[in-house]
Amino acid sequence: MLRARVVASVWSTKKVSSIPSGAFLEVEVEPGGARLIAFDVLGSGIGEAVLVSTGSVAASWFPGDAPPIDALIIGSIDEVS
Repeated sequence: MLRARVVASVWSTKKVSSIPSGAFLEVEVEPGGARLIAFDVLGSGIGEAVLVSTGSVAASWFPGDAPPIDALIIGSIDEVS
């Protein structure tokens, strides 16, 4: 699991039909600054701190056949103490 911050929305006019409703967001992993595209079903916004699950675990969250998603925003970080 990665801690990241949403830095941009990714707009796409076409997508694979097996991808459910949601949004693609660019996130920057903290610390380190690596960026990746994560699928969001929570409605996260730019600047928000989030938790990202990666790999087959991310795709297996969806019911039925796993869509081709390897990074999924699974939570919003309110506070780190």
